[in-house]
Amino acid sequence: MAGTANGRSPRSVALVGPYSSGKSTLFEALLEAAGAPVKRPADPRNRPMTTEIRLGHATYLGDEWSILDCPGSIEFAHQTCAALAMVDFAVLVCEPSTAKVAMAAPLLKTLREEGVPHIIYVNKIDTLDGSISDTLSALQEFAASPLVLRQMPIFEGQTVTGFVDLMSERAYRYRKGQPSELIQIPEHILADEQAALGKLVETLADHDDALLEKVLEDMKPTPEELFRDMHKDLLEGSVIEVLVGAAEHGNGIRRLWKALRHDAPDPAETADRKAIDTSGAALAQVFRTVYAGHTGKLSYARVWSGSIADGAQLGGTRLGGIYHYVSGELTKVPEARQGDVVALGRLDGVRTGTTVSPGAVPEPLPFPQPSAPVYALAITTTDRKDDVKLSGALQKLAEEDGSLFITQDQETAETVLHGQGEIHLQTTVEHIARDYGLKLATHKPAVAYKETIRKAVNEHGRLKRQTGGHGQFADVKIEIAPRKRGEGFQFIDKVVGGAVPRNYIPSVGEAAEEATRKGPFGYPVVDLSVTLVDGGFHSVDSSDMAFKTATQLAMKEGLAKADPVLLEPVDHVTVIVPNDYTARAQRLLTGRRGQILGFAEREGWPGWDEVQALVPEAEMHDLIIELRSQTMGLGTFHRHFDHLAETKAELKTA
Repeated sequence: MAGTANGRSPRSVALVGPYSSGKSTLFEALLEAAGAPVKRPADPRNRPMTTEIRLGHATYLGDEWSILDCPGSIEFAHQTCAALAMVDFAVLVCEPSTAKVAMAAPLLKTLREEGVPHIIYVNKIDTLDGSISDTLSALQEFAASPLVLRQMPIFEGQTVTGFVDLMSERAYRYRKGQPSELIQIPEHILADEQAALGKLVETLADHDDALLEKVLEDMKPTPEELFRDMHKDLLEGSVIEVLVGAAEHGNGIRRLWKALRHDAPDPAETADRKAIDTSGAALAQVFRTVYAGHTGKLSYARVWSGSIADGAQLGGTRLGGIYHYVSGELTKVPEARQGDVVALGRLDGVRTGTTVSPGAVPEPLPFPQPSAPVYALAITTTDRKDDVKLSGALQKLAEEDGSLFITQDQETAETVLHGQGEIHLQTTVEHIARDYGLKLATHKPAVAYKETIRKAVNEHGRLKRQTGGHGQFADVKIEIAPRKRGEGFQFIDKVVGGAVPRNYIPSVGEAAEEATRKGPFGYPVVDLSVTLVDGGFHSVDSSDMAFKTATQLAMKEGLAKADPVLLEPVDHVTVIVPNDYTARAQRLLTGRRGQILGFAEREGWPGWDEVQALVPEAEMHDLIIELRSQTMGLGTFHRHFDHLAETKAELKTA
């Protein structure tokens, strides 16, 4: 691939933000302004939710860029985290609404923890109701670094018509679909503009002694000094620059492009930030896998160093094409070089997260791990002949989506999808139908109930059959007794005097344990002991099978008499919510038969709480749906099995 006009390596930027903030519209507007437009929906308001990373390539003023449009829903956060681990820079997109800025809190936390340089783009500025300072104040509660307003909106009545670039002290009027028009700063906002500029300078001066001296001496810094300090502080994470615009109308897009050109670090700086050694052979990392119909498997990868030519051996596989996405279309390129984010063709056997090189097998680079699943659906094919085809589809889906977990539950005999929420799994089922031609039925996964007994019983099992020739005879006397919870099954031999020959006793134990697989209510029986105390045999007609049958008869009768009780699994659940919603989360848990164990502030998350509770697994299925609906989509939880407990639920025999 040819170099850029200015000799810079290709750079990359991720667009992240809450659902409905307008990231995808901004993605399209940026590409359009760079001369690489992609098809936009006729009505952006009816745009489908972004559920996977979109990659676009463009050149703006001689600089090559890879732009990643990341999903906004928390249910697809793993993809966003994977993208952030690859890029040089990020733009956090949010709406100018004090009620919605809390939705950006998890992303601000991730950006800070991962050390990704970033700015905030307040989109839909034409819908601003109130002042931009109110929006920034609300955002500041969730940001660890000071927010610095770079652009101040210009109002005419209640309408935002343009902005003032505070650092250059130039005013611009928005023009739909066109570059903004340079105008004089309106007189009625001069005082507000000077106050906003003063605040910007004071914030930057906190990190620059030379600039602080100018402030103290009442000297006005030059725009060049402000640009230099802003760039330095952004890369250090000392401040977060805030821009405004309206992507749907093309407003503020070119100013955003210029900020990206000026402030985004070079790939070598990003590699240095991530402590990646770029001195050896070419190095790339796969961060997304897509099975794309006729194109086959595509592996999205970031090239950290060197260059990789088409046909190179990567991960033991010959590379089958290098692609850019130009104007939404796959475009083949001869090579990928440091900084490129590309789609690599037919890297069979190379999984998401893998570090590859044309040279020796490289040391693996860190890669984000998905969150534990919070929602599950059991699936079956509507046509049993499709079961084998489904198995192959699920294997590919698991490779495409690291946050999707697939289990074959041995106890319930169900194939279960585990993911990050209802939309995540519905999208997966639709993907299977659309791309693999498989129709699935879905249902709530069965709960793995167990049974136990509450009293000891003695039972006699006797088998005597004569059918001509050798018959069948076995006689066993057993004691069935409860054990403490969690102690499991135990078989005890107390036979004396040879009442049951030693060679048949193991068969009695095996049959007793097999009988616990399905108790009176149809579920496995746990935590009991079976003691063989006496019995009888026939020298000719007794056999292992006869003793097994007699034992099973005794167990079936005995378990029904031993005061059986149904046990349900109980999970230890940690719910994580902003503290404004803590009381609501507690009510939600108690309404699901949960026992609150306590709550405390979440470590490292000011303003967030963790609520600990014990909740029956039967109440967990749609907890995440209700929790998110009551917490603006911010609430989540993690859980693990804690214990089995007697259930008050209505008993149903299998």
